[in-house]
Amino acid sequence: MRKTLTLATLSLVAAAGAFLIGCASSHDTGAYVPVNTTVNDVENHELLVLLDPRVQYSVTCSGIQQRNLTDGRLEITANIRNRESRRIQVQVSCLFKDDQGFPTEGEEAPFQNLILTENAQEPVHYVSMNNKARRYTIRIREAH
Repeated sequence: MRKTLTLATLSLVAAAGAFLIGCASSHDTGAYVPVNTTVNDVENHELLVLLDPRVQYSVTCSGIQQRNLTDGRLEITANIRNRESRRIQVQVSCLFKDDQGFPTEGEEAPFQNLILTENAQEPVHYVSMNNKARRYTIRIREAH
């Protein structure tokens, strides 16, 4: 009988321990660090990004010129080139950013259509609205 009692006591203690461990792990509290912060963050460090695979196949940029105007605003000109031997239409925008990489107030230009004839190159031109812009990202996507 003593063996049965001890076995029953051990079983009860083990079940109670498992229950308490289960309760503790299901109600964890505290702060967590974000994961994958550098995955798909190309817009944080590149001057020009192509937003979909078909645009990546069809379009390239042969050069970007940047200059500061006398009033402190940033002026950007990029040469966008069609890599295909067919006419394509894409949409282009520019997002101006401060020196820390955050968008400056009111600086996101809307996407504009750009038609590129076969193997042609066309310049796109942007000027920031204020003198807070220090960086930028030109974004190109398929026309909708």
